[in-house]
Amino acid sequence: MKRPTPRVVSIGPLHHDNEDLRAMELPKLRYLKNFLLRTNVSMEDYLNLLKGREERLRNSYGEPIKLTSNEFLEMILVDAAFVIELMLMYSPSMANYNGYHFILGNRSMIKDVMYDILLLENQLPFFLLEELFRKARIIIPPEHDGILSLIRLTHHVFQTQAYLENVGLPLGKICLSEIEHFVHFIRICHLPQTLPPKGKLRTVSIPSATQLHQTGVKFKVASTGNLYDLRFKNGVLEIPHFRVRRSTESLFGNLITFEQCRFDADYISDYLFVMDRLIQTQNDVESLVRNGIIENKLPDSQGVVTFIKHLGPGTLMSSKYFYFTDVCEDLNAHCNVLWNKWKATLREDYFSSPWAVLSITAAGTLLLLTSIQTVCSIISL
Repeated sequence: MKRPTPRVVSIGPLHHDNEDLRAMELPKLRYLKNFLLRTNVSMEDYLNLLKGREERLRNSYGEPIKLTSNEFLEMILVDAAFVIELMLMYSPSMANYNGYHFILGNRSMIKDVMYDILLLENQLPFFLLEELFRKARIIIPPEHDGILSLIRLTHHVFQTQAYLENVGLPLGKICLSEIEHFVHFIRICHLPQTLPPKGKLRTVSIPSATQLHQTGVKFKVASTGNLYDLRFKNGVLEIPHFRVRRSTESLFGNLITFEQCRFDADYISDYLFVMDRLIQTQNDVESLVRNGIIENKLPDSQGVVTFIKHLGPGTLMSSKYFYFTDVCEDLNAHCNVLWNKWKATLREDYFSSPWAVLSITAAGTLLLLTSIQTVCSIISL
């Protein structure tokens, strides 16, 4: 999968020299000015704070940063102020905030900026944002401290974009010192509080949604808020509602890349591996859409197939141990029972409507009466 790059704005040093992104530097300076005026802290004070964190900041990136100390610290401050001010625009307590017009008064531009802020190569260390929150004394009601304010604000800003609306993890239990950046925060929110045990999968072949339907499997939207809570019981496959839009591929591509580089627990990767097997064709997508599982915001069903297949190279299992073994094994076992397919075929072809049932009943009755008449005729001989 090709790693996505920023469309309109560079955050941090990795794309700082990209000439295609220079147009956003002026709006970022305007945000910095607004940040300084609103927090009533001088630029020199912020730079002195960052100076004491320079080594840690540089070490947060996976490659040497070819900027002088002053260039590096000023770039970090400008980008951090831009991100914080942009986030505050989304805070309910900042309803009268006037920063919107700084991004050319263009709503689609703001969407592109929010897309860029969640790219893995476009991140600022989370500890930096926390230090600036504390220095600026930013506290968002009803919180009483800047740390929880930052966590709740981050969740609020990205809840729709990053599928955080119904996450089960209490935000107060998130340890701020463990968060590396926004992508890491989103992964933390998505993980269940207790990871299920990994199991050994005997085969990586999982039936598609269409094949499951042909063997009588019913699809149901799971009531849980966890996006990855897949369950199969009594012939019903429960899958949480999944909204697919333009930014979905980028978001999950970043989550998978980060997860595979940093963690042994490939929970998100394993979920997308299962979805990759369930969705093979447009018919699979349409089946899941009809059952309310997929909400497709793309132009057509093929877009969902393409999105899943683009993530495919990033979701190959490095071993046959993964988190959804029970679900996959049970689905395979169900499909291997021939009676399930015959029963589904009978239901689909002969009992799909009241008229079909009446026709089959009438035919059966006629056959029975004919058989009785034949037997009676034989007996009378």
